[in-house]
Amino acid sequence: MGKKTVFMIGVKESFIIRVLVKKLCDAGMDAGFVKAGVNTINAALVGHEDAQLIYYLETDERIPRDILNYLKDKMTDEGRQFILVGDQKDNSKVLDSISGDLIYKAFNRPVNNEEFVNSVSEFFGKLEAGEFRKSVLIVDDDPSYMGLVREWLKTEYKVAMAVSGLQALKWLGKNSADLILLDHEMPVTSGPQVLEMLRSDPDTANIPVIFLTGKGDKESVMQVVALKPEGYFLKTIEREELLNNLRNFFKTGKCM
Repeated sequence: MGKKTVFMIGVKESFIIRVLVKKLCDAGMDAGFVKAGVNTINAALVGHEDAQLIYYLETDERIPRDILNYLKDKMTDEGRQFILVGDQKDNSKVLDSISGDLIYKAFNRPVNNEEFVNSVSEFFGKLEAGEFRKSVLIVDDDPSYMGLVREWLKTEYKVAMAVSGLQALKWLGKNSADLILLDHEMPVTSGPQVLEMLRSDPDTANIPVIFLTGKGDKESVMQVVALKPEGYFLKTIEREELLNNLRNFFKTGKCM
């Protein structure tokens, strides 16, 4: 990642915004003001797709619904979070209307400038480390195919691999996943058996599971569908089709 870019979004470029922008610039970041609006934010992000967004709320202001929906979609699609600055009561209203996973930190006025700058710097460190990416666990007894899928996904997701259902369950005992891509036909413990075990454990029952398998016969499909996974892809799927399906899944909760 090159020079870190930060956009402060607000209805007007107030004195406090100019102070915060200067503090970020003094810390070596490329910071600037963007007037609140979906079109203006989109225009600012052209060529600066990795920029960190900070929304500055004026007193008694609510983020307009179109901008809020835009931020929700953008943060969800990219596995990102934005920063909020405002009065405590105004920040609380926003936090009540949006998933906490989409807000990296909310700063209540008056802002501690040093803490603010340090938090923005910390955010970029976590971004570079991939901490905001969705986590995908691939479970497949074929290391070659599993490695191929990992190569497809690793630029957008944190990817872990397990060569058996038991290894996957052991990994999940110490780690979390936002999605499991599960093979159907595996020795010892089959994919459907693994799914049943996942669903029966409260700690893993709500992890989405999509089958990624070579078995497309009617009997196998019906067996899997009865267990109600979130999706079922054949291994003949191409890279872009798989990526598009996963992007859509993380955005809508449904496979295309």
